[in-house]
Amino acid sequence: TGYSSLAYLKHFPIDTLKIDISFIRDLTTSPDGAAIAVAIIEMARGLNMHVIAEGVETASQLEWLRAHACDEIQGFYYSRPLPPADLELLRDAHRATTPRFVLS
Repeated sequence: TGYSSLAYLKHFPIDTLKIDISFIRDLTTSPDGAAIAVAIIEMARGLNMHVIAEGVETASQLEWLRAHACDEIQGFYYSRPLPPADLELLRDAHRATTPRFVLS
């Protein structure tokens, strides 16, 4: 009693919450998984935190997370793990094909 891992959110300088792959895996097929992901995103927003989803593998997962305002994703949908040099090449290729927005 008196112990909860959520208590750490108040006691440590945490600015990011990560949604575990176990909730992402069945996000679009399980109402319970989706409800938990929504709760994590809403809790993070209420605490002024950033949200990252790990284990994103499909376009439908990505679309769901975008629709629910998840800040970032990690997962095989974009790339398998890469050595640093290959990651730089992937980043540079992405930058070359992504339009830049200029605020005036």
